[in-house]
Amino acid sequence: MFLAGDLGGTKSNLALFDQRGGKLVRAEQKRFSSARFAHPDEFIAEFAASAAAKIEAACFAVAGPVKGGVVRVTNLPWVVEGAAIARLLGLERVLLLNDLEASGYGLAQVDAEALVTLNEGTAVRDGNQALIAAGTGLGEAILVWDGARHIPTGTEGGHADFAPRNAEEIELLRFMLTKSKRVSWETVLSGRGFALLHEFLEPGARHASFDNPAADPAPEITAHALKKSCAACVRTLELWVELYGAEAGNLALKSLALGGVYVAGGIAVKILEKLKEGGFARAFREKAAHTELLAQIPIRVVLDEDLPLLGAAARAAAQLS
Repeated sequence: MFLAGDLGGTKSNLALFDQRGGKLVRAEQKRFSSARFAHPDEFIAEFAASAAAKIEAACFAVAGPVKGGVVRVTNLPWVVEGAAIARLLGLERVLLLNDLEASGYGLAQVDAEALVTLNEGTAVRDGNQALIAAGTGLGEAILVWDGARHIPTGTEGGHADFAPRNAEEIELLRFMLTKSKRVSWETVLSGRGFALLHEFLEPGARHASFDNPAADPAPEITAHALKKSCAACVRTLELWVELYGAEAGNLALKSLALGGVYVAGGIAVKILEKLKEGGFARAFREKAAHTELLAQIPIRVVLDEDLPLLGAAARAAAQLS
C-alpha cells in the first residue's frame, strides 16, 4: 500500500493506492480544505493513522517549486519538507514533486474517455509534450522525450510576465498595473483573474459575490457567462479563454510540443463547452510565422481532476519497484 497526495492552494487530496496487474487501484481517498490547516503534516498524520494497511511508500504533488526536497507552497504559508513527512510516516524517504510535474506522470494513468480534443492535429510520437493547468494558480510543465518515454519537468512559467497581444490587452495590462506592481500570466489565468477581467470590461456591473470578501466571484461570473445572462460575464469568459489559449500556444512554442498539449485543472472542466467553441484553439495558433506549425499540434483537455494525485501515486509505486 502506498500514499499519494496532492497539496494545493485551495484543496488537498490524499489517497491510498495499491497496484494490481500493473494498474493503480485506489483504496481510499479524502479531501481537505487547505486553508483550514496551519501545515499539511496535520491532516497527513490524521489520514495515515486511519489507514487499514501499512504504508510502504509515499509521494506528494505540491503547488510550488521543489528545491532539495523542500517546497514553499506558492499560494499558502506552508513549507513542506519530504524528510519531515518521511519521519511522520516512518519511511526512509518521501518524494515531493511539483504539482504539474506530478500531473505529467499522471497522464499515462488517464483513460481515453477522460480526454476531450480541442484540436485533432497530428502528434509527433517522439516530440515533446506540454501541460498547462489553471486553477488557484497557473501551472505549466514540459514533457521531454528521452528516446523511450516522456519525462515531465515542472516549471514556474505561470509566473512569467503577462504579454498583451493587441490594443485591448495593452489597456488590460495598464488596468492591472493599477492593482499590482507586477502582472504575471497567473494574475489573469487563475480563478482570481475572472473578477479582474470583469472589472476591466465593465467597471459598473456588480454581482452578489463581488461584495462578499469571503466569496469567490469566478463561479458566479462563469455561470452567468455560460447561461448568457450577463453580457459582461460573457465577454469576461471569452477574453479569459482567448488569453488561456494564447499562453498555451506560448508554452507550445517554447517547448516545441509537437507531441501534443494537454489542458488540465479544475477551471477547464467547468468551462469545457466554452473551450470547445474554438476561441482557445484560435488564440493558441495565432503566432505569426508558426501558425501552420501550431495548427498541427493536438490539444486535449483532461477531465480527470485527480491528475496530480494519479501522478504522485505512479511515482510512489515506482519507488516500490
